Amino acid sequence: MISVFVFPGQGSQRKGMGADLFKKFPELTEISDSILGFSIQELCIEDPDELLVKTEYTQPALFVVNELMYKHETEVNENIPDFIAGHSLGELNALLAAGVFDFETGLKIVKKRGELMSKSQNGSMAAVIGLDCSSIENIILDNDVTSVNIANYNSPKQTVISGRTDDIKLLMPRIKHAGARLVIRLNVSGAFHSCLMRQAQTEFSDYIGQFEFNSPQVPVISNFKAIPYESDLIHDTLANQMSNPVRWTESIQYLLQLGEAEFKETGPGNVLTGLIRQIT
Repeated sequence: MISVFVFPGQGSQRKGMGADLFKKFPELTEISDSILGFSIQELCIEDPDELLVKTEYTQPALFVVNELMYKHETEVNENIPDFIAGHSLGELNALLAAGVFDFETGLKIVKKRGELMSKSQNGSMAAVIGLDCSSIENIILDNDVTSVNIANYNSPKQTVISGRTDDIKLLMPRIKHAGARLVIRLNVSGAFHSCLMRQAQTEFSDYIGQFEFNSPQVPVISNFKAIPYESDLIHDTLANQMSNPVRWTESIQYLLQLGEAEFKETGPGNVLTGLIRQIT
């Protein structure tokens, strides 16, 4: 049986996350405070200024807590994965866990990523429950809404669309009328993983170009291609993730075809565990 660790992304954050881990790993906590310019422990546990919902704070906070949980699992429980995957932001944790870069570099990259994505305006996302992705794609095409893309192929039962807010509002009732059980606007600040992220992607690509990346020591399944990262394409694959869909269903199916797999969600909450259950 293969062991797979999966790291969650934005949406899994919650007040109080990591409360029992910051003191266990004081060095990472100190590095985080130094890079971010604020107390990561206070943000995650107390969130006194209600900043955890803001992308530029959410992403670094989740990245740090995901890593603390990973270190606890590998160093304390001595549980080592055979494969790693991460959903959106979580892919940065997967690359860190695979030794592609160190924690300090990873947090700098995540900080920049969150800042760039937070600048996106007039964009929204909506989760569609109970309608297949082909039907959703056809509705988008039939309505000639060029700003809207499928952002997350999360499971056979759940798909997320992303694009301009007005266009998302236009499509939501039409998708519901076509047979979706539920269509829900997500509480996010922009149209992530859509064509509206292309400018942010360009800036992000330029930024990460300054870093030298190592070959993964453990295979990391990429959101962009739904296959393991290739060592000579890490920069491009990571940058392309920002404006392209998260192919989560295909990623999990790729792992399942390798044989019997045991999945461990390494981060707050159990969102990915639920999606994997729907896929398997």
